Amino acid sequence: MKPKLLNNMGNIVAIVGRPNVGKSTLFNRLTKTRHAIVSDEAGTTRDRQYGKSEWVGHEFSVIDTGGWVVNSDDIFEEEIRKQVKLATEEADVILFLVDVKNGVTDLDEEVAGILRRTKKPVILVANKADSNEWIYSAAEFYSLGLGDPYCISAATGSGTGDLLDLVVSKFVKSADDETDETIPRFAIVGRPNAGKSSLINAFIGEDRHIVTDIAGTTRDSIYTRYNKFGFDFYLVDTAGIRKKNKVTEDLEFYSVMRSIRAIENSDVCVLMIDATRGIEAQDMNIFQLIQRNNKSLVVVVNKWDLVEDKTAKVMHEFEGAIRSRMAPFDDFPIIFASALTKQRIFKVLETAKDVFISRKKRISTAKLNEEMLPLIEAYPPPSIKGKYIKIKYCMQLPATQIPSFVFYANLPQYVKEPYRRFLENKIRERWDFSGTPINIFIRQK
Repeated sequence: MKPKLLNNMGNIVAIVGRPNVGKSTLFNRLTKTRHAIVSDEAGTTRDRQYGKSEWVGHEFSVIDTGGWVVNSDDIFEEEIRKQVKLATEEADVILFLVDVKNGVTDLDEEVAGILRRTKKPVILVANKADSNEWIYSAAEFYSLGLGDPYCISAATGSGTGDLLDLVVSKFVKSADDETDETIPRFAIVGRPNAGKSSLINAFIGEDRHIVTDIAGTTRDSIYTRYNKFGFDFYLVDTAGIRKKNKVTEDLEFYSVMRSIRAIENSDVCVLMIDATRGIEAQDMNIFQLIQRNNKSLVVVVNKWDLVEDKTAKVMHEFEGAIRSRMAPFDDFPIIFASALTKQRIFKVLETAKDVFISRKKRISTAKLNEEMLPLIEAYPPPSIKGKYIKIKYCMQLPATQIPSFVFYANLPQYVKEPYRRFLENKIRERWDFSGTPINIFIRQK
């Protein structure tokens, strides 16, 4: 069983530092992935990486600030300055990475100057301390004025456990949430200019008094209570705190950091796609964030009023394109709407509400076995090495965040991913779990 996560509010840990100090290596180490490309060449990481990490029951997001422009030193420095500023605004804990083999450089001092002014917890991490000799060299980093340097080796993993203990201890204990747990939380996410604010304004309309704003916990996701026309839910607002002058700098990254917060604090995510632009790479980034966080999904194709050809055939093609891009998870509702003309906006709310209900759905064990066991008998898992796999019994796990089903088999280790997907598809065919992710576990009987 997985340990219960103590802190489910979106803590963000940002890794900053000059090029080639090992930010990507540390990112891969913390997220247990190989997403970030690692090379000796400075300036390899152009795109920013974001992933999930978990340590002693605390779940948090890790961001590797990349995105360097390698032209001249001046541009370089300017870019780094921007990155660091952005990280200090948005992250909860900042890991400032320095290279113990190179010692203190001008760029390190530059970054340290910005970080000394921030109120956020900053941890000075001396990387590449592969052997004990290097640990003695780390003393020169005291000159940066950011306290004790923590010696680690991101490549070998040495010292990273102690570092994570320290990171987790710096998280702000979230205040007891003022929001009611039973009421669904909807987050409206999407890339800039997809129409998120227009949709929220269309929902809220003029009757502003029906809506109450609750700043949810110490994090800055704003919960807006919406209760009219028979709906009652919280809108998790991402657009709440936009600093205009800052946004122009790095719009994409900024919106992603905002989205992470909103996604983590919600139950159902409404992903807005611009009908005039189709599905783009940034939409996919946000979709992956939703998946990674196990949230339910409703896709809204906005600005449908601007599309000239609105025939059913075009709708069908558009729908097919979205589902094929987001495969293998393709069981989610798609709504063609316009926030401007208010076309189908209540359909969005109804669908999001239905998706939330199916997220909480319980199927009795008797019913589940009655439907699934004949199917499994007809299409058993393929035998491996002459061993036949028998699934004898299944049930839905109680009190899980998303619907989770466990199948008891004699040789669970031989049941592969395609068969799990087959079981998931069969469950979806029989019961409506549209928009909601499902967990399938195979256990020893």
